Amino acid sequence: MTSPPASRAPQRAATLHDVAREAGVSLATASRVLNGSTRRVADSYREKVEAAAAALGYSANLSAQATARGTSATLALLVANIADSYFSQIAAGVAEAADGENLVVTIGITDRSPEREAQLVRSLRGQRPRGIVLAASRAHQAQNPQLTQALQALEESGGTIVTLGSAAEGVTSRVVGIDNRGGTRELGSTLAALGYRSALVIAAMDGLVTSDDRVGGFVEGFTAGGGSAPEVLRGSLTRDAGYAIMAGALKRGVPEGTVVFGVSDVVAFGAMSAVRDAGRAVGSDIAIAGFGDIDTGRDIVPSLTTAHAPLEELGRLAVEAATAETWVNPDPLPVEVLVRDSTPPRAA
Repeated sequence: MTSPPASRAPQRAATLHDVAREAGVSLATASRVLNGSTRRVADSYREKVEAAAAALGYSANLSAQATARGTSATLALLVANIADSYFSQIAAGVAEAADGENLVVTIGITDRSPEREAQLVRSLRGQRPRGIVLAASRAHQAQNPQLTQALQALEESGGTIVTLGSAAEGVTSRVVGIDNRGGTRELGSTLAALGYRSALVIAAMDGLVTSDDRVGGFVEGFTAGGGSAPEVLRGSLTRDAGYAIMAGALKRGVPEGTVVFGVSDVVAFGAMSAVRDAGRAVGSDIAIAGFGDIDTGRDIVPSLTTAHAPLEELGRLAVEAATAETWVNPDPLPVEVLVRDSTPPRAA
């Protein structure tokens, strides 16, 4: 009978001193290479340090780094719903730009709940993130007091706060955004020029800044182009809400030649399905347009007319705002109208 092997004492974790000694460089040089310093290190030294770290199995103590610096090499992104391609394209831009800054991205899902958003901000504060990007749309009403307190605490601990579209209350947030109102004004004008005279708008509940801006812009452009004032139907910014609201409108009666504007592409997708399920045709009977230009809209049949929002560019810009030493809020990124098969020209 063989005796069990003797237990082995756990090996001591390699330290930065060990890496410097193994690489034959100073402690300062090893630190600059492995701790993300902005100071330039010669490639020959960098290669030695990285090889030594790999050989020794060295991993940086991120908690200690965060304490020493005041922030960690992380960036937090809060979105309403990562399953929505609108937010996933923003996240793709954030991830790409963060990688260029040697930052790790943490993503939180708010479900458009201020309480959930506040909870996430409080939790993230313990990670001492370099910055936090709030991608869910702000509301017109006063900001949730819990969220304000959480953001103030994060700001006091050294984190930079970036919001998309409109500023957060009670903190010095850096703002980047897209031209929601101008883009939908052009979309409404374009659809009126195609011959449409009656329209329905499917939007979020009143008070959500992004949705309200898109509704206001579309109504301005469509009526200025000769269309009648659209009826605005409200729910939430989901595919299922678009379907349910459109199905209800169809039961009440929607005349042929009406154009339906969903304030996001996923809302428009839901409306398209409701039209088909009611035995009506998308395009030739009831036209539909959206906003965002997420990838799916190019592949469905008929392809979706929409306002192209540069979402990945917006994500990259958000990272730039979070990492810049100084910042001046830029103008909103322009939006481009793309006319596709879901809104064919109407005969005069």
